[in-house]
Amino acid sequence: MTIPFAESTPGQRIAEFTSSIITPQILQAYAEASGDSNPLHLDKSFAQKAGFDDVIVHGMLGMALLGRLLTAHFAPQDIRNFSARFVSTIPVGKQIHCYAEVAEQSPQGLLLNLYAQPLGSEKTAIRGQARISVLAPK
Repeated sequence: MTIPFAESTPGQRIAEFTSSIITPQILQAYAEASGDSNPLHLDKSFAQKAGFDDVIVHGMLGMALLGRLLTAHFAPQDIRNFSARFVSTIPVGKQIHCYAEVAEQSPQGLLLNLYAQPLGSEKTAIRGQARISVLAPK
């Protein structure tokens, strides 16, 4: 789903993306690719000793899913900046629902508010913003 820029208004959801289920195997592959081998993401007994039910998803993996949302809906050269703040953990075994809402529209483009949350949950795990420079969808 992408709403045409000219028709977008502040507060409107303009793009969405839902990941596949984040499995322990995906966490292992991400750890190998990123070099982030923190046992909270890979070792269930360690994560349980730290107070979690199971391993948790890497925050940067969640942010990468927000990046995928952006590049799936907007031309990469039009994404001027992208930032994120981690506000809660993402449990393993969940799909991650990412979406973008219009915060502001100007002749220079759009400012988007970004959200990532476990599918079926109202709890946002990652909040972010991105500025898109042109008024034409991908």
